[in-house]
Amino acid sequence: MADRIRHDGILVVGAGLAGLTAAMAAAPARALVLTEAPLNSGCSSAWAQGGMAAALSPDDAPELHAADTVAAGAGLVDAAMARLLAEEGPAAVHVLAALGAPFDRAADGAFVQSLEAAHGRARVARVKGDQAGKAIMQAVSVAALAAPTVQVRTGARLTGLLQDAGGRIRGVVAELDGRPTEILADAVVLATGGIGGLYAVTTTPAELKGEGLGLAAMAGAAIADPEFVQFHPTAIDIARDPAPLATEALRGEGAVLVNSAGERFMTRYHPAGELAPRDVVARAIHAEREAGRGAFLDAREAVGAHFPDEFPTVFAACLSGGIDPRKQLIPVAPACHYHMGGIATDADGRTSLPGLFAAGECASTGVHGANRLASNSLLEAAVFGARAGRAAAAEPKAAGACRAIMGAELPAKALKTLREAMSREAGVIRDEAGLSRLLARIDALEAAHGRSAALVAARLVAAGALARRESRGGHFREDFPLSGEARRTLATLADVEGAALRFAAE
Repeated sequence: MADRIRHDGILVVGAGLAGLTAAMAAAPARALVLTEAPLNSGCSSAWAQGGMAAALSPDDAPELHAADTVAAGAGLVDAAMARLLAEEGPAAVHVLAALGAPFDRAADGAFVQSLEAAHGRARVARVKGDQAGKAIMQAVSVAALAAPTVQVRTGARLTGLLQDAGGRIRGVVAELDGRPTEILADAVVLATGGIGGLYAVTTTPAELKGEGLGLAAMAGAAIADPEFVQFHPTAIDIARDPAPLATEALRGEGAVLVNSAGERFMTRYHPAGELAPRDVVARAIHAEREAGRGAFLDAREAVGAHFPDEFPTVFAACLSGGIDPRKQLIPVAPACHYHMGGIATDADGRTSLPGLFAAGECASTGVHGANRLASNSLLEAAVFGARAGRAAAAEPKAAGACRAIMGAELPAKALKTLREAMSREAGVIRDEAGLSRLLARIDALEAAHGRSAALVAARLVAAGALARRESRGGHFREDFPLSGEARRTLATLADVEGAALRFAAE
């Protein structure tokens, strides 16, 4: 029998940038934040290296940032959402700076900004080259813990959602101190992160298995664009799980990609070379590796002796794998990095289920389309996290009976099987045969272990990828390499399980 408590305010699940921003923005309403891991651990926000993209310099403008966002998204970006993100972006960076985030500054006090792939301007505000996420999260965590309206509960694992007969989400089920506990609240904000833990090779915390996404789908929420997964092209290939990341800012500084023969290869795949969109770079590296030529990042000339000071995180990761990037090439491989899809929301984080909001990577606002523009993720978490927190705080109170929507436990061995299948069949290159095998594997795992939230999330990705019979952005079908009609995905789990998905023109 589960314990039951009532929280007078909003409930936020997840303590990354989106979750903590939502919690603080809800003031004067009280916010209870649930997180399984300690603060600054187990969330992708703290691992982000590049920084936050925003039009902060005199030669930039929100209109230019929005245009680059739309262009990178391969036809599927919601232009209104991109404008909102770009317009509210500079203020979001200034808010974080005021909280103590130590962004790099020039002598005149202006933000130092890096150029990253597919940006027309150098607009990525950074911290010591590659420490933006960690530094931002430290500042935000201190502010959240000091906020009188925010309570953070660590060691709390989400296991279910509470839903009333009308479909309204009324709270969550979580393990608190090892005991199942039902927590009722006025509104729930899911900020549970991405799906990297569903893949065998990922740059994100392995704990992030799409469980918030899966539970929302099990409750009937509309899911948008689940097939679009971004693979970071330059994970450091030193056989580590999760894989360390070589930030895109290195290529912005002039680092180049070469194969084992020392030949630069990116211009064979795209005229922008190393600064091509991430999906193009990821496929190029995949192709070089599959052809047996290998892929390496050469930063010896671009960064060289300045590595320890300018990119300390990458430098430390390389040294831990026996590589000195000042003198040696860095072996790289594509890895699951970001999920463009998620729980469909409006501009204020509202989902299709009353009482349920979503923000950050588990949400899909439409701002990323088929391929996220570099360093828009932290910005989206800050901008839309704040909007979701304010909107959730305005939700009316509700009363009445509710039931628990629960996922089954997926054993470690079964999760390993799933991760390997996802990387093999729903990775950088996909086709009908592989995706069909993946869905059959998911069916078998579910039959053996029950319907877990992680399996549901994996099913959404696989079914969406199978139904989208075209290539677009982060979704590349070897059997359908050309792009068709630009249409976003919007589906429920019932659509998926009823084989009713028709995302793209066939």
